[in-house]
Amino acid sequence: MRFALETRSGRPVTEQFSERLVAEIERHGSELVTGEDASPDMVLAVGGDGTMLAAVRRALGWDVPALGFNLGTLGFLTEAEADDVAMVVERLVAGDYSVQERMTIAAQIGDTSAAGLNDVVVEKIDTMRLVSLDVSIDGQPFTTYRADGLVFATPTGSTAYSFSAGGPLVAPGNDVIVMTPVAAHSLFDRSMVLPSSSVVEVTVSRDRPVRVNVDKTDLGRMTEGDTIRISRHDRPARFVSLGDARFSSLVRDKFGLD
Repeated sequence: MRFALETRSGRPVTEQFSERLVAEIERHGSELVTGEDASPDMVLAVGGDGTMLAAVRRALGWDVPALGFNLGTLGFLTEAEADDVAMVVERLVAGDYSVQERMTIAAQIGDTSAAGLNDVVVEKIDTMRLVSLDVSIDGQPFTTYRADGLVFATPTGSTAYSFSAGGPLVAPGNDVIVMTPVAAHSLFDRSMVLPSSSVVEVTVSRDRPVRVNVDKTDLGRMTEGDTIRISRHDRPARFVSLGDARFSSLVRDKFGLD
């Protein structure tokens, strides 16, 4: 079996664990491959949710599944703990796992586009001024938000920025887009849960520029009159699952709920 590895350099704990992981991979007769033309069977992430996001982006390009070892804090996206490395590698090589698909989200500004697992964020650049954003859903005008920005999250991304902005937690098995305004100065400031078939267009309606991030990666800036198109991406992300843990249990454990 061929594995690609996604890590964040500079942390001794990450480097030490990566060495253990590679040793286990080789001990089971598998190999670690490098380079974007490597064609692995799976991408392994070592770190937290940010590292897992980077691993999923690479895995999407190869159309292979990804699994994360949690060396971070919450680790919503990671499946395995560092202490279980020997058992996990043994199960992966033996094919003793399942693969779950999760919807991804796409954003397009003119000829520039990107896909993400978590969210698309349209937000102000000037920290002292609100932006004005006209929103249309499936070709029909909806409303204009005066706010710090808008977050468009997948169910996976509902645990991230969208949740911090007041959005709901959505179990990963659902196919929806969660639209959440950030610090909206308007009567309607609630999240909306849209079907994944929806196409949302956001147009900057005042001369206050915004920036757009897809999974925290810069997609570009928009000025007055520019429009971004947000929709479901046509290729799902594939997550390796080693068990049947329920989303409610994950939320309880990660947030330390009683």
